[in-house]
Amino acid sequence: MLLEFYVENFLSFAKKTMFSMVANKTNDLKQNLINWKDFNVLKTAAIYGANASGKSNLFVALGIISHMIKNSPNIDINEKLPIEAFKFNNSKKPSKFEIRFIKNKIKYVYGFSTSKEKIIEEYLYYYPNGRESKIFDRINTNDYSFPQKDTKVLKEIKNKTADNKFFLSTATNWNYEKTKPAYDFLTLDLEVCFNINELRDKAFSLYLNDKEDKLKTFALNFLKKADFNITDFEINIIHIPINIYGSREKTYRESYQVFFKHNINKKDYNLNIELESEGTLIAFILIPFIYDAIKEKKVLIIDELDRSLHPFLVKYIVDLFNSPKNSSQLIFNTHDTNLLNLDFMRRDQIWFTEKDEKTGISDLYSLADFSVRKDENVEKGYLMGRYGAIPFIDNNLETWLKE
Repeated sequence: MLLEFYVENFLSFAKKTMFSMVANKTNDLKQNLINWKDFNVLKTAAIYGANASGKSNLFVALGIISHMIKNSPNIDINEKLPIEAFKFNNSKKPSKFEIRFIKNKIKYVYGFSTSKEKIIEEYLYYYPNGRESKIFDRINTNDYSFPQKDTKVLKEIKNKTADNKFFLSTATNWNYEKTKPAYDFLTLDLEVCFNINELRDKAFSLYLNDKEDKLKTFALNFLKKADFNITDFEINIIHIPINIYGSREKTYRESYQVFFKHNINKKDYNLNIELESEGTLIAFILIPFIYDAIKEKKVLIIDELDRSLHPFLVKYIVDLFNSPKNSSQLIFNTHDTNLLNLDFMRRDQIWFTEKDEKTGISDLYSLADFSVRKDENVEKGYLMGRYGAIPFIDNNLETWLKE
């Protein structure tokens, strides 16, 4: 369960920026909350803003953490890290990240600062008895601080950790049990969905590995409620021949063949997925990730949730996560203003990004930062620019034509 995320000097976030899933003290829409000890956590959060304002960059930051930690053991010691610091101030400061979360009913705080060449700082703390306890603290690339009772074993792991590798990954891969929950959360429990084409094969693979048809049952129910008129589907692996210049041997690559069954005038018709609408394809690809997040209590992060999807379908997806029976989380960005309704989303569930055109710096803030009445028309206020985070478009056609 994600609590808070901090990023600094990464892409358009030059300043230290905080995103929080910790709910404020208001009693609005209690079904949208997960209770944890003495505070509540939000089930969903929506981020609004103009194009190129930084919405996706926040998700890139979350995704890059998971990617780097997962791949850390396999990178070459001279390989550069995929870090893109803020470009417009010539700063040589490192990029900084911190994430606070709950795993196995225990709160963790993990953070690091890094350049392209090396990890400069890295730390992991947890709260097993409600009090802060250190697991490790990497102070300056190769300077570490460990709990006294684990110093011997952790020093041995330290010697196996190159400058550009994460100690969290190395320790977990060498079976140090205290780092495993944090490693699992960051590499397994955070699912970031960006490019639909890149997610496509993974989604089809999840459907094929659904041995008990639980995912298929969920998918067909989803498609039925979403009014896609799909009564069944079939996925098969096919082998497509590849011609390699100079080779006499036949070479093949694996691909997927997907058919949807439609019932029209009481007759069944099978259509190849390539003949379906973009919205059908996107919904079908997202379904396995939605199902897995709900089932495994993960954090699902979707870039442009409303991409080719009807507003009613977007609302239905958000409803699934806001359900009283759900304890997973959904974080998404969107331009769908229909969700800006205080009968559906709490003020602390609505976030905005805005980029300063003079500095190129993105700012992230919540609707809860404004004095908003419970009966206020938030959608109208947003479109009127009351909360910022909208594009300013020159509608003077004469000016455009002169230019």
